[in-house]
Amino acid sequence: MFARFTTVQLKIDKIDDAIRICEKSIVPAAQSQKGFLKWKMFLDRETGKAMFYTLWETREDAIANEKSLYYQEQIVKLMPFFRSNPMREGFDVEIDV
Repeated sequence: MFARFTTVQLKIDKIDDAIRICEKSIVPAAQSQKGFLKWKMFLDRETGKAMFYTLWETREDAIANEKSLYYQEQIVKLMPFFRSNPMREGFDVEIDV
């Protein structure tokens, strides 16, 4: 498995709008992607720091997803709510309990 994390600072007064976009648009789009397993959002409402987590069957699925521009299309949906540029990282999953 492969995990991708995107970390960003959200505008605090736009947090609920960002959550709504995630629930109504981004999550359903993710569920249609080859190799997609899971999507989560972690949030500190006091600071606006958010971390988006996706889990993929393989590293190749995650890379193919990025090459298809899916990832970039989803980030564009949230850009009006960002206070900082998103930082993306990917990791092989070694333990999953």
